[in-house]
Amino acid sequence: MTAKTVLIIGGILGALSVGIGAFGAHGLESTLSANGRIETFETGVKYQFYHTFALILLGIIMLNIQSNYFNYASICFIVGIAIFSGSLYTLSLTNMTWLGAITPIGGLSLIMGWVFLILGVGKNG
Repeated sequence: MTAKTVLIIGGILGALSVGIGAFGAHGLESTLSANGRIETFETGVKYQFYHTFALILLGIIMLNIQSNYFNYASICFIVGIAIFSGSLYTLSLTNMTWLGAITPIGGLSLIMGWVFLILGVGKNG
């Protein structure tokens, strides 16, 4: 992945983070409250935001340093956001509790993104 691609995806995910968070707070409040999942939804938004910032910083690093580790990190962050936050959003709206079993896969992907980031910096720093 190029730095430009990572930064564009980071920008898109940032905009989605704001939109999803606002929609959850205003448009989905009754559904989330009825399902008892307001905190679950907020966790999805928080982790999406955190890792969007990480992705943007990674894209900035990639402008100056080329490393396969950074490519792997960016993929892990994107996949992790999709699976971790996506499963929490779906769980919050549908109350299908079996989705909670998928969430840790996304969490593992996010952790691996950080590990690849560390490896990339360690090898090139």
